[in-house]
This record gives sequence, C-alpha cells and structure tokens, in this order.
Amino acid sequence: MKKIIFLLLAISIVSCKKSEKKAEETKQVDVKLHQLVGGSILVKKLEVFSQDTTYTGQQKQFTDAYYVISHPKGNLMWDAGLPEQLVVAEPFHEPSGVFAIQRPDSLVNQLKTIGLKIEDFKYFAMSHSHFDHIGHASYMKDATWIVQENEYNATVGDSVKVKNPSLTALTNVKKINGDYDVFGDGTVVIKYMPGHTVGHQVLYVEVTGLEKPVLLTGDLYHFEENRTNKGVPSFNYNVEQTLESMDKFETFAKEKNAEVIIQHSPIAFEKLEKLLKK
Repeated sequence: MKKIIFLLLAISIVSCKKSEKKAEETKQVDVKLHQLVGGSILVKKLEVFSQDTTYTGQQKQFTDAYYVISHPKGNLMWDAGLPEQLVVAEPFHEPSGVFAIQRPDSLVNQLKTIGLKIEDFKYFAMSHSHFDHIGHASYMKDATWIVQENEYNATVGDSVKVKNPSLTALTNVKKINGDYDVFGDGTVVIKYMPGHTVGHQVLYVEVTGLEKPVLLTGDLYHFEENRTNKGVPSFNYNVEQTLESMDKFETFAKEKNAEVIIQHSPIAFEKLEKLLKK
C-alpha cells in the first residue's frame, strides 16, 4: 500500500512540475518596439525606383526609420539610418543628383529619448547594407551583428577590395543562412527576402499590446504604390529574386495577419507611431 501511495505521489509531483513548466513556456513575453528617425531622403529622380520610365520627372519624400526591439533576453537594433555627418542644417545633395539627404540627430541623443544607451544592445541587424541603413552601424561594435552570410561576404568578405568602415568595425558577427529566430521564442524573427541585395532580410515582431504583429519591410518595398504594383528599383541586385521575395512576403504577412510597415514610407511611419501610442 505504501508503495502505491509513494508511486501516486511521485506521479503527482512530476505532473505538477510539467504543468508549471508548460505554464511558464506559454507565459506572454514582454516585447517592446520603438521607432526612431535615422534620416530624411528626398528622392529627386523617382524613376530609379522602377525598371522603366514610370516615375520620370517625379519626386518623393522618404523617411529613413530604424527600430529598437526590447526583449527580456536583450535589446536588438534594426537598421542604422544615415551617417551622423548628415546631422547638419541643410540637406546634402549627393553627386548623382538622385537624393537630397539629412539626419535629424545623433544616435546617442535619440536613444536617450527611450531611456537607452549604445552599450545596452545585445544584438544588431540590418535589412541590408545600403548607405541609408548602415549610417551609425560602427557604434554597435559591441553588439552581435546578425547578418546573412552572403550579405557579409558581399560587403566585408575577404574578396571585397573596398570595405565600408561602418561595417568593418563590427567584429562580433553571427552569420546566418535564411530565417532566424533571434530570441528563440518566435516573437522576433528575421526573414530572408533576397533580391534588393543578395542577403536582404525583413523583420517580424510580436509587440506586446498590439492586436497584430509588425512586419518591417526593409527595402523590399519603398512606398505604397511600389508594393501594390510590385515595382522593382533599377538598382536591385536581382529582379527575379525580388519578385519571388515579394510573393513570399505577402503570403507570410497574410498568414500572420501582420501590420506591414514600409520603412521608407512617411505614411507607414505615422501609422506605426499611432499604434505604438495606443
């Protein structure tokens, strides 16, 4: 009889521990998202954002957002805006005549507004390595840079003759191939969407308190019409890959019922600001 009681007690304890573990696993993780302004971009020749003459003679104002994701396991910065040398009174008109660019403030000052410092970041990732996404990247040298291996090889690999110092400063590197669950719980996931560059990626975030998860596009799209018409910029790495990524992105966005945020869109910027303030 004693053996039976002992056995039942043991089973009860194990069952209780399993229930506690399951409850802990299903407990909601507190994930916060902050949107910051890494620059302002006036596109003076919008036709570069198509494969034809669709936008010839048109201009368009872009924003250049970057993002901070706070998770119990650490902070992640997504993208890095324009270089801080552009924190000046007048916009810089770059030599090609396509862009007039400017940055409103430094990284340090912007992080102060959300109570963080540069050294508070465990991870750093960028949608891709174009100039308007790597501006303050070198400041993140103590964080782990999460990057697609092919993007890394194309920008700072051994065969690259001229390397951007903003990227060579990043020596703590986590090379990935494909999708990557940053914190291992499905709340913050990097999705591989090549085409704009060889290792372009987007970011999925389940933000605590929001009805829908947020899906940051990187430069898969640049503005709303660009998304509607599947417009591919003239300077993309691979048109076919871009279109495939667009299809993959839309399928994933629908599956997750995600709030799509086009990172260069002032309209999307305002939409996300309102959602985060609710």
